[in-house]
Amino acid sequence: MEVDREDGRTQNQLRPLACSRNILHRAHGSASWSQGDTKVLAAVYGPKAGTKKNENPEKACIEVIWKPKTGQTGKQEKEYEMILKRTLLSICILTVNPNTTTSIIIQVVNDDGALLPSAINAACLALVDAGIPMKHLAIAICCVAKSGYVILDPTKLEEQQKMKAFAYLVFPNSVHSVLPEGSLSVQGEPIEHGIITSVTHGTMSVDDYFYCLDRGRAASVKLSDFLRRSLQQHSTDSSKAG
Repeated sequence: MEVDREDGRTQNQLRPLACSRNILHRAHGSASWSQGDTKVLAAVYGPKAGTKKNENPEKACIEVIWKPKTGQTGKQEKEYEMILKRTLLSICILTVNPNTTTSIIIQVVNDDGALLPSAINAACLALVDAGIPMKHLAIAICCVAKSGYVILDPTKLEEQQKMKAFAYLVFPNSVHSVLPEGSLSVQGEPIEHGIITSVTHGTMSVDDYFYCLDRGRAASVKLSDFLRRSLQQHSTDSSKAG
């Protein structure tokens, strides 16, 4: 079933992507991520000595602060902070810098849909820029399910008009990892078949959810290729500058 979209994209087509690193001089790491007209900045500060209250001092602590484009932080922003923190905790190596805190500041520049996935992608890039030890990178995407079809990377208008049920999905970026080879599988399944974070809103059938997973995983391959090329280009430019 083909779906007509306001911007002329097919239901599986992503908006134009853009990203950059090392854009803030006072942060230990920083990055921007854009999908269409959605743009997010991420800044990393740390690791700094000491952990927050109720955190395990034998591991590194991650703190996420979400700053909306305008207004005060509300319930939705707090939910985004929690999802982003849990995602980053699962991909960072927390035993390398125990009893430290790394702060990730998310600044929304413009929200035209798929805001949380854009923030997750920006945060991953900023952590790389800061040199924070990570098991592997992650790629996030938003899928909208309605009446038996799924669309990827919705705009704000599509979210408002069509978002009866949707899923935020975060997949491993690559089979390459700093972990030992034996740990690259979970219950016998290769890590590339896995999922890091899955958050659903609204009423979604089981079939629609698995369709979202299939379409999201296929799109994550394109996002991973884009991210890998961007990182390689940055490394090449840094080498030339040196």
